[in-house]
Amino acid sequence: MLKVDCAILHVFDFDSGSTYLSSRPLDLSVRATRSFVQRHLRKISANAESRHGTFAPDSGFATELSRYLAGEREFVEFTQEIAQWFWEELRRAEDLEQCDLLVADFTDTDAGAADEVAFEGEAGRRFFAVVLLPRRQAFVHEVGGDMNDISRVDATLPNPSQKVASYVLVDAQTGAIDFHDKERSVGGEKVALIADRFLQCTSEASSHEVIDEVSVIVRDVAEEFGLEPAVEVSRAKAAVARFADVGESFSPAEVGREVFAEKPELAERFERRVAEARLPEEAPVRRGVANRLTRSHRIRTDTGVEIAFPSELAEKPGYLDFSTDAEGRITITVGNVTRVENR
Repeated sequence: MLKVDCAILHVFDFDSGSTYLSSRPLDLSVRATRSFVQRHLRKISANAESRHGTFAPDSGFATELSRYLAGEREFVEFTQEIAQWFWEELRRAEDLEQCDLLVADFTDTDAGAADEVAFEGEAGRRFFAVVLLPRRQAFVHEVGGDMNDISRVDATLPNPSQKVASYVLVDAQTGAIDFHDKERSVGGEKVALIADRFLQCTSEASSHEVIDEVSVIVRDVAEEFGLEPAVEVSRAKAAVARFADVGESFSPAEVGREVFAEKPELAERFERRVAEARLPEEAPVRRGVANRLTRSHRIRTDTGVEIAFPSELAEKPGYLDFSTDAEGRITITVGNVTRVENR
């Protein structure tokens, strides 16, 4: 469950050079408003492409956020300052994009057991979110007099099912940062506006990027030592899911040690590759994200056959077996099947 305690929308109009900073939070008792905000927050919270970071010691935003979370700053005033900062920075960008700013303080009771806080009898975690909502053009009908007409509006917000490219999500308990942004050009210089200028934080690979890189390394090591890559990669995915289920993070090196537990030389080769790729020692990944990225594995043969199977089956003998004959041809055996359905 995701409960939004406060949310506010500030509006930018770069065409007219005007800002419309709200002096009151959104009315979350209105079901449509509450649903719109909740769905966008849920989407960014579960985005596997979020990069991770920690605040620099001299981060101005970190200082003011700490004051707000401690009750020393008022929500509306604080968000107005955030909106003013984004307005001044975004208007300097060479490719202006019409957008609005959504800021929210919310509690996610499904965020996991670590660093829990009490919330109406349920475990939860408090977050502070800053989201740039890109506006898009849309066409609407106009009814009037004896003629219906078509007009264009430029104030349409993104649908809740739509991804947004720029946002910040800060864990109020730990200070851990998830963020996503696109590169912008300001004064002829490419800048990382959110990470370098707003947050002033480090930028580490996303869960998606780390899991993908681990899968590539496992595949390469398996091929190098004559193992079946499909089996080893699916075992690696299953290992990531297990680690994430326990602590909402995983160690790439630990994944390799588990996958190649009976082959020390392969585990050593894997760790060298992980070090060369400069992967983090510990990569944060939420349970839901890990399950979505690792629950299944898909392979395709050179004869055009595609097979998708649960990653965990690679560790269960008799369910999916690979064998190679003397000429290098591979046989895939699917076992323990009680029925087959057309899909």
